[in-house]
Amino acid sequence: MVKLINGNFGSAQAHPLVNNSLELSEEAKIEKIEFYFSEIMNTLGLNLEDDSLRGTPQRVAKMYVKEIFSGLNPDNKPEMSLFENKYGYHKMLVEKNITLYSHCEHHFVPIIGQAHVAYIPHRQVIGLSKINRLVQYYAQRPQVQERLTIQIAEALKEILQHADVAVLIEADHLCVASRGIKDTNSQTVTATYSGQFEEEKTQQEFLSYIHNKK
Repeated sequence: MVKLINGNFGSAQAHPLVNNSLELSEEAKIEKIEFYFSEIMNTLGLNLEDDSLRGTPQRVAKMYVKEIFSGLNPDNKPEMSLFENKYGYHKMLVEKNITLYSHCEHHFVPIIGQAHVAYIPHRQVIGLSKINRLVQYYAQRPQVQERLTIQIAEALKEILQHADVAVLIEADHLCVASRGIKDTNSQTVTATYSGQFEEEKTQQEFLSYIHNKK
């Protein structure tokens, strides 16, 4: 039986991690993944001596560890820059159309979409690019969209030390579009609202900003 832990991801929305996942170095993970991906390719009947395929196991391993699943390493969590709200701005701040690339944890195929994030500033504001980086950090894991939405919101609430946060994600899942039902027209939408965003008027204002194309 494999013992699962929440690591430092804390809360009911945490990723389940095996108990040695944070102990292995990136180099050790790459080496193991390279070996096992070679086995997968061999099982599929692919010739690893071919010039085009020879380096594929290592390329995949490095991509998994250093790029598309780099959000599993807590050392990669971005540092958040907070600034004093000198302007006294206490209206909604919306960062919309944040490019989102993740991977479905059920089939390990891409999730591609956009994240829309809003908060109401209190004493401090966040550097705008840091919101994008936070979205990317949580997206760079095997994911389900519901968990991803909540993780981003919970992280923002922890950083801001208040609950006036909203996150909405619109995404295409290639596990739906490229396999199984092969429906290329459907889109998945998830949202979480807390604090002032639980009020319908505030939610509608947030949605109006998202859907405004100007």
